[in-house]
Amino acid sequence: MKLSGEELEVLQILEESHRIPVEDIALMVNSSVEDVNALIKKLEDEKVIVSYPALIDWSKVAGKDSIVAMIDVKVTPKRGVGFDEVAERIYRFPEVTSLYLMSGAYDLSITIEGKSMSEIARFVSEKLSTIDNVISTTTHFMLKKYKHDGVIFGENNDRDRRMVVSP
Repeated sequence: MKLSGEELEVLQILEESHRIPVEDIALMVNSSVEDVNALIKKLEDEKVIVSYPALIDWSKVAGKDSIVAMIDVKVTPKRGVGFDEVAERIYRFPEVTSLYLMSGAYDLSITIEGKSMSEIARFVSEKLSTIDNVISTTTHFMLKKYKHDGVIFGENNDRDRRMVVSP
């Protein structure tokens, strides 16, 4: 889908801060509130805008401890559908929070969440590794989150955590 300069600008603004009022966005892109509302609705309807998530630092919330694991998976692709069929089986599990097709030594990269390491181990041994076409898995446990989606996590960082960093 080819987007106009205004559409791209609105997407960049929403990606940076989805809570910004439409009136402010309209001022920023030199457009009317009605036009910006229509443009946002169009982008939502066409699934260019997928969601507006809040990013929560659950490590600061008592009783919400969880274990996050990243799992590399080798898969034998299926004739005619490639990796899509096995990927669909995997992303339908409620434990799976993200799934990507990757280049390199492994084919798929999965992120899952569980209450304990043993819960994640059960997911890998009883659900993931039993899927046809899954050849092998390598599980990595997240120990600490420093930065996610451009947001820096930390106890002493109370200002707006989104920033653009040049290489």
